[in-house]
Amino acid sequence: MKRLSSSKVVLWAIAAAAALVALPAWTAESKIAIVDFQKLGEESPQGKAVAESMRAEFAPRQRTLEAQQQSLKAKSDKLQKDGATMSEDQRNRAEKELRDAARDFERARGEFQDDVSARRNEEMSRLQRMLIDEVRSYAKTQGYDLVLSAEVVVFAGQTYDITPAILSAMQAKGASAPAKQPATPMPKPQPQPK
Repeated sequence: MKRLSSSKVVLWAIAAAAALVALPAWTAESKIAIVDFQKLGEESPQGKAVAESMRAEFAPRQRTLEAQQQSLKAKSDKLQKDGATMSEDQRNRAEKELRDAARDFERARGEFQDDVSARRNEEMSRLQRMLIDEVRSYAKTQGYDLVLSAEVVVFAGQTYDITPAILSAMQAKGASAPAKQPATPMPKPQPQPK
């Protein structure tokens, strides 16, 4: 039994050595590169356009939520300050209004976060598909045999990184092409009747 186990180890060692011997020959003939998709998404004109359109789309609702939060804080502070001098009925009414306002704020904030998350996922998916198409096109025109994502590579020298070249190509395309309109914004949810 021990002999069988040691012969398997020897067989695997021979196979690994053969693969390692063949690897330099394959890599010498192959053109390999890595791409940092995160950097492309952040620095490309297309990625910046997505980020800007998201900011523009959600900024008004963000400001509304911030104003609603300030109002809620002001009501809470007023209740803390004036609560001792209020009648019990006035204090109960003010506490109920504060609870209702806090509940409305939390609901609105939750809806806002859900909408931002859904839109971000939608836009990032679209951007990712576009980035993959750009990398694929660049790799084909430059004759690359294998392009790996930098996220899965443990180490590679800078000579393998084609991210700057693809970024330059995308910037050139972005400057010459008319700006593409982002996807239609999600409709703003209508307030629920009380």
